[in-house]
Amino acid sequence: MRMLRLFAWAPRVTRSFMPGPKRARPSRIGTHGGTFHCDEALACFLLKLLPSYQDAEIIRTRDPQLLSSCDVVVDVGGEYDPQKHRYDHHQRSFNESMHSLKPDKPWQTKLSSAGLVYVHFGSQILANKLGLKEEDPVVHLLYDKLYENFVEEIDAIDNGISQWDEEPRYTMSTNVSSRVGYLNPRWNDKDQDTEAGFQKAMTLVGHEFLDRLDYYYRSWHPARSLVEDAIRQRFEVDPSGEILVLAQGGCPWKEHLLQLEQMMDVKKPLKFVLYTDLSGQWRVQCVPVGLRTFQNRLPLLEEWRGLREEDLSQLSGIPDCIFVHSSGFIGGNRTKEGALEMARKTLAQQAEPN
Repeated sequence: MRMLRLFAWAPRVTRSFMPGPKRARPSRIGTHGGTFHCDEALACFLLKLLPSYQDAEIIRTRDPQLLSSCDVVVDVGGEYDPQKHRYDHHQRSFNESMHSLKPDKPWQTKLSSAGLVYVHFGSQILANKLGLKEEDPVVHLLYDKLYENFVEEIDAIDNGISQWDEEPRYTMSTNVSSRVGYLNPRWNDKDQDTEAGFQKAMTLVGHEFLDRLDYYYRSWHPARSLVEDAIRQRFEVDPSGEILVLAQGGCPWKEHLLQLEQMMDVKKPLKFVLYTDLSGQWRVQCVPVGLRTFQNRLPLLEEWRGLREEDLSQLSGIPDCIFVHSSGFIGGNRTKEGALEMARKTLAQQAEPN
């Protein structure tokens, strides 16, 4: 599986010492000048990943005449018209989401310029970077994954949509949108030129986008088949069918497990996943109730929590125990048999009548 080239979007410099025909002007991407934001930085970066815009000049202005000369305009101009390649979202009439433009998609967050460019060109961009066809199921899977876990956040923040209905418990100020914002000139800087900062912003958000794509393609997606195999073999591990053993540790399994349970019509919810850590020892981890919660379907026994080594082995009656976390979401044992027994004893106590 090939590595992704991070900055293939950079303009290529060519020189010719022989006279030749007059060259057509490079394509132009228009966006607004002044203070910049994460959404148009990502929109411009994504456009430059397309062959037709890879050498494009970026024009940052609010001058309608200059914008009218651009081949594509994002985040300015008060117009959304994909036929004319105009992708603004600030006009009062605009209320599009991924769902409204692609009804088979569930996301209903109002789109920013980044989301608009992703909706219309995302599949083509991913296919080009991965060397696949747009119709490939992997492209469809990663298109959804990257929108939900990267682009939608940028859409929401730019449109002022809160993540929570109530007051958050703590401040998040290190997300990519915030970090792009800090690249703007300070209010008291003598030099208020934003061009250099905008280039840094494109590099920052673009680098993260391609890093995330690389991770999902080379790490997250290959883990799916491991989890699927483990689900199919679950009754070979334990008659309950509630314990999985992964063939290889360290892989991202939670989202795949929760999705595949439904797709494979698993009747009894899975409770534990066993895998090896980097030292070759075994972990028994509880399956969470959902993807974005710390609550587990069945934590390890309460009396084990916070104990380690011999104290834990004596209390549990299971040799070679290493630890159980104070919350009960994970435990460790030096052997596969020991980790499996920790899961089985927890299941057995759950099954006992009160």
